[in-house]
Amino acid sequence: MYIQRTLELFLQQVSQQFPVLLVTGPRQVGKTTILKHLSKDVRKYVTLDDPHLAQLANEDPALFLQRFTPPILIDEIQYAPTLFPYIKMRVDEKHEPGAFWLAGSQQFELMQKVSESLAGRIGIVNLLGLSLKEEQKHPKIAEPFLPNEKQLKHRAEYSQPLSLQEIYRIIWRGSFPTLYTSQIDRDLFYSSYVQTYLQRDIRDLANIADSHGFLKFLRAAAARTGQLLNMTDMARDSGISPMTAKHWLTHLEASGIIYLLEPYHNNITKRLIKTPKLYFLDTGLCAYLTEWSSPETLEAGAMSGAMLETFIFTEILKSYWHNGKRAPLYYYRDKDKKEIDLLIVQNEVIYPLEFKKSARIDKSIVLQFNVLKKLNKKIGNGGIICLASSLLPITSTDNAIPVGFL
Repeated sequence: MYIQRTLELFLQQVSQQFPVLLVTGPRQVGKTTILKHLSKDVRKYVTLDDPHLAQLANEDPALFLQRFTPPILIDEIQYAPTLFPYIKMRVDEKHEPGAFWLAGSQQFELMQKVSESLAGRIGIVNLLGLSLKEEQKHPKIAEPFLPNEKQLKHRAEYSQPLSLQEIYRIIWRGSFPTLYTSQIDRDLFYSSYVQTYLQRDIRDLANIADSHGFLKFLRAAAARTGQLLNMTDMARDSGISPMTAKHWLTHLEASGIIYLLEPYHNNITKRLIKTPKLYFLDTGLCAYLTEWSSPETLEAGAMSGAMLETFIFTEILKSYWHNGKRAPLYYYRDKDKKEIDLLIVQNEVIYPLEFKKSARIDKSIVLQFNVLKKLNKKIGNGGIICLASSLLPITSTDNAIPVGFL
């Protein structure tokens, strides 16, 4: 069963403008599936997971491209970095839009090779797991999220109320398409994912010899989702040095497992802290690593609020990445401990948002948005993304926004 993705339209636009299209992101989020679906059997598919084809691509890339001519879809492109200069020569000779479609998972090495060989010739797109709107079969409604009146009313037409139990069932299960399209056991899927992909791919990339220490580090990172990054604490809990923790964290970020959300600052304000916040990009993987055995135990547990915050953040991030947009997302926290969970900054306008595991509307929460006035920027519509059952006004500019609107 194919699930329609928000990214489809943008991929077609990129393919019409660039000779090379690269879809990158974590393993198992549907990169190959969406490209094969859009190919409609007019594009030859080659996977470099086949060791014989990978050997040919690396040892004789010219012959490989003679055998497999455009239009072509090459999967797991990171296994043949020697192909990139030859792809460059081909596109410079032919100038064919959409000649090469590429998919790859290991972003760190992959992006380094791409920047060296295909700058100006390639459109790069990030894909994550299923968004809430994709799961609900409304992928075209998932425009880049802004809490303005026009968009919220539009989302209200295509959104369904989600109960507390439904929300945490989605959070606990995670967003990998396989968990929606097959009957695979959730724990079995994540166990295999950690062993096959995370421990193999990232361990190989980062030259990690201590697999046990790396797994402890993964769990330490998962336990801190939605928190300010504290490398010293993570290193101590994992039994490794802070330098090693930094090195491993860089590879987790590059591989699309975590996201580091930067604080907002400008040249006027000098009192903002500079530590990023850490978010896991799949809540199911995060819940598995932190050993929550069911949606019910997760909802009742100590990480309940942090996991809801992580889910809300990743849904907003997907709304930008799956529309081919840079995500203009930040958080606010100053040395006076004034905090705002998320700022969306667009066209010099700041849209503030708070995330709350509550259906009760507290006007004092949005009053703290007044701290942003010292930034000397225009403040747009804001709100609280929460467990309210419907869109409710709090002030003339701020609303209580149901989680189901995401």
